[in-house]
Amino acid sequence: MNVFLTIILAVQMLSALGMIGLILVQHGKGADMGAAFGSGGSGSLFGASGSANFLSRTTAVLAALFFACTLLLAYFGNLRPASSGSVLDRAAVTAPAPATPASGAALIPGTATPAAPAVAPAPAAPASGAAQIPTK
Repeated sequence: MNVFLTIILAVQMLSALGMIGLILVQHGKGADMGAAFGSGGSGSLFGASGSANFLSRTTAVLAALFFACTLLLAYFGNLRPASSGSVLDRAAVTAPAPATPASGAALIPGTATPAAPAVAPAPAAPASGAAQIPTK
């Protein structure tokens, strides 16, 4: 299946590049009017109106090919096997039920009970004020 999708994608890219090239090569309506009155454009490779027909038909064929490849890629991109349900169905079967917290405060982020402090408490200071004066 992957090889088929790769081939379709390659055909789509080549048809897109071909369309871009052919559209850039074609002349506008003003150039055709000049060729109708005998301007220098009438001596082209395909004749006065032959190039417009050939290029426009080739562009139309490439556009139809591009459109068909786009539809095929969209179809195969959305194609799912019938045996596997949706992702939500599979998640509901395999996921365990969530545990119910003891209180409503545990549901609020950042309000979890803090762990015990890792630092030992400081020793109690003596009752006299002389212990509070720094010494050198």
